[in-house]
Amino acid sequence: MTASVESPSQKQIYKVALASIIGSVIEQYDFLVTGIIAATVWGGVFFKLPALAAISAAIAVYGIGIVIRPVGAYIFGNIADRVGRKDAMVYALVLMGASTLLIGLTPSYNSIGVVAPVLLIVFRLMQGISFGAEFGTASTWVVEQAAHSKRRAFWGAWVGFAIPIGLLLGFGSVLLVKSLMTPQQFTAWGWRIFFFAGFLVAIVGIVIRSRTMDSFVFERLKADSATLKSPAYQVWREMPLRILRTSLVNAMFGGAFFLSFVFGTGYMKAVGFSGAQAESIGLIAAASMLVFMIIGSLLADTINRRTVLLTSAVVFLVFAIPYFYLINTRSFLLASIAEIIGFGFVFGFGYGAIPTFYTENFPTRYRASGASASYQISQVYGGGLIPIVAGVLLHAYGIHQAYIYIGLFVMVYAALAIFAILATPETKGINLEG
Repeated sequence: MTASVESPSQKQIYKVALASIIGSVIEQYDFLVTGIIAATVWGGVFFKLPALAAISAAIAVYGIGIVIRPVGAYIFGNIADRVGRKDAMVYALVLMGASTLLIGLTPSYNSIGVVAPVLLIVFRLMQGISFGAEFGTASTWVVEQAAHSKRRAFWGAWVGFAIPIGLLLGFGSVLLVKSLMTPQQFTAWGWRIFFFAGFLVAIVGIVIRSRTMDSFVFERLKADSATLKSPAYQVWREMPLRILRTSLVNAMFGGAFFLSFVFGTGYMKAVGFSGAQAESIGLIAAASMLVFMIIGSLLADTINRRTVLLTSAVVFLVFAIPYFYLINTRSFLLASIAEIIGFGFVFGFGYGAIPTFYTENFPTRYRASGASASYQISQVYGGGLIPIVAGVLLHAYGIHQAYIYIGLFVMVYAALAIFAILATPETKGINLEG
């Protein structure tokens, strides 16, 4: 019965990799664009509060989309491990497309009053739940499909490729749309264009994913009637320490992302860079990240996963404070180098191994649930916490001193990641059909 499910061809692996990347690109695109819009537009559109309070409320609404992600990981991980990886990915993209469109259609506070922010919160929660499904399940889908390939990490890294691609699309589209209209037009209706575009791309993704085969590893599990009734619950019951340990690895990468790309952009402006300069440096870093990600994935296949991950973690540990020193020089060249190393290399190189690392650390029966849970909880206490603490430290100590404390703070995440990597057995070549 098991033998009737054949191993996929190279072309079939490619199709799954392409299908998996669609939703992840939308996620990264949305992350950047929504962050920019939440901080600059939503406060005045959806909240009738004083300026700073309105901005804070808008950013808080943006933040709940991150905090809710573990819920999405649980729900869709369960679907992926019971019904199928492909079906879970299609359902997640349907929810993502619908919630993205609804955010774009939500009337302003001036139109419907307090109902406006309530709707925004609901739709943002829906969006966050759908995003919680993406990384772990998409990684599982691709890596399982490439289980017999010598380039398993490379194919898994396609899920990661979505990050720099989504960031480049996000930055590029924001710069383009803003150049075509006045600031007043952008605030009034222009910002909604990004959400309509995200919805249209989601439709394309749904069609592509629906026409793609499921993981042959999961199909064999189903053929043997070996699926579990509650895989998302069972993985927490049987492997809680593994979930928490592997989550420490991505907490560092989440920290590197938020520190260098989100907080770092604001920090550059605070020390004297113009908005255009900071965004240009961000584009350079995102492009370099894609290059380093490809290199990292190939080395993860050639050497092993842990060496690639450890290299990124050690560089982050050593470079955390020098990163700020280079930005403080106010030199465009040195700040670009800081972003290329601190973000492009640290995040990109390590992420060449991350999708495969998470997938290979859990058995087939609850692989999507385990990978999703581990990855998404790290987003909350890693990437979500670091920029908040960094902002508090910046306010308390000022530009010229805060970076030392911020650097020391993120170094703790790097040290924990190094510990977690060393404590996790190497998984290169592991049999994924167990």
